[in-house]
Amino acid sequence: MGRNGLCKALSRNTMPQGDRGSSMSSTVEDGMYFDRPAETMPRDQIAALQLTRLQATLAHAYANVPHTRAAFDAKGVKPEDLKSLEDLARFPFTVKDDLRRGYPFGMFAVPREKVVRLHASSGTTGRPTVVGYTPDDLALWGNLMARCFMSGGATPGDIVHNAYGYGLFTGGLGAHYGAERLGCSVVPMSGGNTEKQVMLISDFGANVLCATPSYALNIAEEAERKGVDLKNGPLRVGLFGAEPWSQGMRQELQDRLGIRAVDVYGLSEIMGPGVAVECVQQNGLHGWEDHFLFEVIDPETLEPLPLGEQGELVITTLSKQALPMIRYRTRDITRLTDAPCACGRTHVRILRVTGRNDDMMIIRGVNVYPSQIESVMIGRPGLSPHYQLVLQREGNLDSLTVEVEALDGVDPATYDSVGQQVRHTIKSLIGVTTRVVVLSPGELPRSQGKAVRVRDLRRKE
Repeated sequence: MGRNGLCKALSRNTMPQGDRGSSMSSTVEDGMYFDRPAETMPRDQIAALQLTRLQATLAHAYANVPHTRAAFDAKGVKPEDLKSLEDLARFPFTVKDDLRRGYPFGMFAVPREKVVRLHASSGTTGRPTVVGYTPDDLALWGNLMARCFMSGGATPGDIVHNAYGYGLFTGGLGAHYGAERLGCSVVPMSGGNTEKQVMLISDFGANVLCATPSYALNIAEEAERKGVDLKNGPLRVGLFGAEPWSQGMRQELQDRLGIRAVDVYGLSEIMGPGVAVECVQQNGLHGWEDHFLFEVIDPETLEPLPLGEQGELVITTLSKQALPMIRYRTRDITRLTDAPCACGRTHVRILRVTGRNDDMMIIRGVNVYPSQIESVMIGRPGLSPHYQLVLQREGNLDSLTVEVEALDGVDPATYDSVGQQVRHTIKSLIGVTTRVVVLSPGELPRSQGKAVRVRDLRRKE
């Protein structure tokens, strides 16, 4: 079967009717908007659907992507060897460098003429990774993002202020089409021009804010500076993602904006935002298992781990046509649970991502993630949520300096003592010795999108 035939098979035979076309079989109930047949499917039905779709996806990728065919052959496996979901552990991983080597279109499983949208990473560390979408891929993406808005508490008719960046970054357009798919009014603001962001959120009466959490904090600060009361206005939901953020940051955003701050998860290589989202319970991200298969592996041994154990998240797409991903290593560190959720959704939940393998710093033998440092500082009296971690080399050892801003009104004479208290807490809770420098309000650069939390000044070998 060729590329077009397999695409039709993926769309026609393995995708429920509610996932295609312009109608969504959903209901409003108890304030939550469900794509009920898909989101509350019994576990055995989810597994059966995953197996059918996974078999079709493996065959599609093997037949049409030279890299996938070579990787399968090198491992001595064929698509037809997959008889159960457990058999997926026999198949090779896909990593970001595979996409870079396939630049620009070498990982596509359909002819380039069938691809109607292209996105790409920034490519700051080498060639960008390019992702593509067929019309069916875009329809699926919009539907899954609509699910995410529903899960977080958005409803049809809401005004959605979208401050995710538009362009090659998937965040802006992913949120845009999902909100429209739900029937919301979208303000396509993108990032930057924070003063105008505040004005439009207030003047238009936005109900939902989409942004990175660090930029949402910037918006909250600007509103306070301008005397604009967003906390007591119609804004009630924030759909935040694209960077790791702590529970302390969530509380800060909820307190300052008067919202429910909901975590949304995704990555361009898999689809973009909309792979998983928190519901109103805020107790982990429901991963849409009817379209993605989730694993957690030990990043050292690469062996699958049981539910509940922490490791690296691996995702396989089950419905993608243009860019199927087989066992993609996300580098995100998390845990999975299938414990029941009060919202009624049955899909496995991804617990809060604590960091990334490639974000981990090793400071004098201690493994440290930026989110661990953040959890110490957010909400601490006298300190703002704005911080940066500076890595330097001292002799043969790495050192870490934490730069954090004081709040307005804090006496500069107390900066050193506050810094010493934070240094002591970091040492006690995380086990790493740092320098802590308390800066005046406004000294650190503000995020217009993804925050830059780590400045690596070490000499490159």
